[in-house]
Amino acid sequence: MQYRTLGATGIAISEIGLGCWTLGGLNWHYGRSSGWAPPDPKDAKEAIAFALDHGVNHFDNADVYGNGVAERLLAEALGVKNRDVIIASKVGWFPGTAAHAYEPAHIRHQCEQSLINLKREYIDLYYFHHGDFGENDRYLEGACATMQRLKAEGKIRAVGLSAYSEKDFRRLVPVIRPAVVQTWAHAMDFHFIAPNSVLMNLCKEYAMSFVAFSPLNQGILLGKYGGATPPVFPDGDHRKDSEKFRREYLERAEKGLKTMTRHFGNSTADLARAALQFVLYHDHVAGVIPGFRNLEQVKVTLSADNRPLNGNEIAVIRMAFGNQ
Repeated sequence: MQYRTLGATGIAISEIGLGCWTLGGLNWHYGRSSGWAPPDPKDAKEAIAFALDHGVNHFDNADVYGNGVAERLLAEALGVKNRDVIIASKVGWFPGTAAHAYEPAHIRHQCEQSLINLKREYIDLYYFHHGDFGENDRYLEGACATMQRLKAEGKIRAVGLSAYSEKDFRRLVPVIRPAVVQTWAHAMDFHFIAPNSVLMNLCKEYAMSFVAFSPLNQGILLGKYGGATPPVFPDGDHRKDSEKFRREYLERAEKGLKTMTRHFGNSTADLARAALQFVLYHDHVAGVIPGFRNLEQVKVTLSADNRPLNGNEIAVIRMAFGNQ
């Protein structure tokens, strides 16, 4: 396994980590499906054990993933190796009884609860989970101060920012000064990590690293879903309402995947290697955090380890999906 250091933190993470959203099971947020079909805890633990044995040291979690379920399952799976890994968690989407999830008291409460769930004294990387700090950013100053206090107290090691638009990153990075930023990046939408993008220029200016979620585009880049028969997901699974799993989007993916299979092979492992190493090729990217549910998925993911792509292969992937 290869490792990369996050910004100026000295924290080194495995290039390929694991995203734990899937461990939370079905969930709802303000009436909208926001989780995943529930995993088998035994399968998840087996997958995590295999990942640990093969050098994975980065696990990305959040308080809202199953409202604590994913954090507790991860801690149970890690067992005595809990202190040997880098754990990220987040605050922002689970508001509890607060008027806003970024109220200082709520941030502190959620951090303390995540520490209990994770069976830890500190969280290595604690993210703001989104860029909405209330009207006119009314909660921003207090939220930043709270994060710095938690860091000074040794309850978190580094502050991160997860967001979903260049506008949010441009506005918030100079104020929050995170060590790490996180959003999606994959072969079908890589505008955040494209050379000279707004976010990559911010990473350079503020010495930040980037962590990519959804590098496999939620399995779409593995050819799991076809446009002719779009999948159906249960209530509580966020994919139920996602445009990604509609016919038009899946047909677009199939066209690009034809090019991918010609150049890289048609096995799931071949496609995983191309997709993950595509993201890892870009400047400032420290790691990718694909989701997982079982051992077989983690084996496929880790088959991409230490098998980088060259510039010509990167160009093929960009062209496969229309070069955006």
